[in-house]
Amino acid sequence: MSRYSVSDYTGALQALMPTGLVWSRRNDGVQSAVLRALAKSYQQTDEDAINLLIGAFPGTATTLLTEWENTLGLPDLCSIGEIDSIAQRQRNVVSRLTDVGGLSKDYFIQVAVSMGYTITITLFRQAVAGMSVCGDAINGEDWPFAWLVNAPETTINYAQSGLTYCGDPLRAWGNKQLECRLTAICPSHTIVLFGYVS
Repeated sequence: MSRYSVSDYTGALQALMPTGLVWSRRNDGVQSAVLRALAKSYQQTDEDAINLLIGAFPGTATTLLTEWENTLGLPDLCSIGEIDSIAQRQRNVVSRLTDVGGLSKDYFIQVAVSMGYTITITLFRQAVAGMSVCGDAINGEDWPFAWLVNAPETTINYAQSGLTYCGDPLRAWGNKQLECRLTAICPSHTIVLFGYVS
């Protein structure tokens, strides 16, 4: 992970040594062996620091992922049972952190995308004389408050090289999280419907 090798760290330590006959810079000397041993610990420390930085961000968190989840109250009822891979857990954390709220169709589509789902949304309106044409649905008074989430019958998340971690399933599927999350954040005066196509 580190950009620098043990030789690079050894060279840097040798450059800090005073000059003179006593301070030998021979590669097979005792001082070089001691500096190589010290260089390994410096390299490991730098690698650990880089891994900590990478792990601190929610989208790449591994070591600190549980802390991010605890801070955000995850897993919740919408994610228990269906989120079982590190990548899905990371997406769930990022989704919660970036969720600023909204009422538009685009907002709900973005929420679904941040969770790994591809959807469209159909809005309805009440049938009104002069606006409705032949073939339009005859919708009642509640239809302006209803919206239909169109999603694949089953969303399948496959393991991907470089993105999947040890212990993650090779494949996971289901739409429970999508339904639960959108139902939880939809405005209280609306009716959310789910339609699945194969």
